[in-house]
Amino acid sequence: MKLTPEAIRSGQRRALAKAITLIESTREQDRENAQELLADLLPHTGNSVRIGISGVPGVGKSTFIEAFGLYLLSLGKKVAVLAVDPSSPIAGGSILGDKTRMELLSRSNDAFIRPSPAGTALGGVAQKTRETMLLCEAAGYDVILVETVGVGQSEHQVAGMVDFFMLLMLPGGGDELQGIKKGILELADALVINKADGESLGLAEQAKRHYQNAMHLLRHSGFWTPRVLTCSALHNERIREVWEMIYDYWDQSRVNGALTRDRQSQRLQWMHQLIREGLEAKLRANSQIKALLPELEKAVAEQDVTTYTAAKRILDLL
Repeated sequence: MKLTPEAIRSGQRRALAKAITLIESTREQDRENAQELLADLLPHTGNSVRIGISGVPGVGKSTFIEAFGLYLLSLGKKVAVLAVDPSSPIAGGSILGDKTRMELLSRSNDAFIRPSPAGTALGGVAQKTRETMLLCEAAGYDVILVETVGVGQSEHQVAGMVDFFMLLMLPGGGDELQGIKKGILELADALVINKADGESLGLAEQAKRHYQNAMHLLRHSGFWTPRVLTCSALHNERIREVWEMIYDYWDQSRVNGALTRDRQSQRLQWMHQLIREGLEAKLRANSQIKALLPELEKAVAEQDVTTYTAAKRILDLL
């Protein structure tokens, strides 16, 4: 099967999977072919709602994504689920068993689930995920869900590629707020308390009030005040309200121009990140620099030379 932009735009799943494999390849020729393909498809991207989903361990993220995805399918939407996982395949996580985690969703022809691209550097994993997102949009997917796996910097990377970023939380007191870095809370457009069912209903309402107070204390720029909702993915309760909230945000941001501005800003940030990473890669690959660096590091450590002079000598070799 020849890989053409038309094959992807017509929604052929095999063509899409093949194109993603091309994007994830580290071979130089594959990278060039992938960029050519993306350039052809670029005018047909940008029409989806891009949603980032993160959450504390044990929050039921897979159950939520499946319930949410199935609800979107019931509305006649096509859904793609992508994961950003900088950990190694040996550690498990989403890289091994995405299909088994979301069994019902993965059976649908209108859902496309792609495990995290392999790679240790988070920047590289995130870049491949961004490009995969563009391919899914060109293939006609209406909603792209980008899931973070593991904790740390991946939330920042994902928030930097989506329109709406939400954190899934557990019912219960404020203790678990301590487990989430303040910086990550500030990224969130919404907190969704999952597992709000049975005996945990009261706890979930209590947590909702607690988080609403916490979110008010954080400064959020722009037109949107982050919301706190409760749901039960296991029992399919209040999933509709989560989608209605996200669509409300997306609709408002389209009308007031925030969506266009945010996406432009994200693209510029991606470009600058790639320039920085490319420069670092060139530095590491330069044989003269490799030879000179240990000598300069020793001289700087022993204060025989200023840090500026040493850095300039390295940069002058580029």
